[in-house]
Amino acid sequence: MQYQYVNDQQGNPLYVLVPIADFERLTRSEEWENIQTVSDEFDNVSIPNEVVNIMFDKDVSQIAAWRIYRGLTQAQAAEKAGITQAALSQIERKNSRPQAQTREQFSQIYNCLPEQLAG
Repeated sequence: MQYQYVNDQQGNPLYVLVPIADFERLTRSEEWENIQTVSDEFDNVSIPNEVVNIMFDKDVSQIAAWRIYRGLTQAQAAEKAGITQAALSQIERKNSRPQAQTREQFSQIYNCLPEQLAG
């Protein structure tokens, strides 16, 4: 197969031109793998764009992004929650998945839904 690349002014690839037969083969939906999904209680939860931007721009967890979005320091949020800053730091780790009780507590502090702190 021969493909043609269309590059930007710096030489970075932007597009790939493919033969029509390859394109048609790649876009036939019957050839796509059907991946089953599992629904859970968080499927219909939305997160404000500002919180999502903080997550990506600052490379922080969802619960940390909410704290930043609400303009609180870790020390301030920890004090409101009655925990140490070190404990909040552990809760805010990127791969942390806070328990329901923790999400409920911080949802009241951050004025959001507990489900919005689950990620």
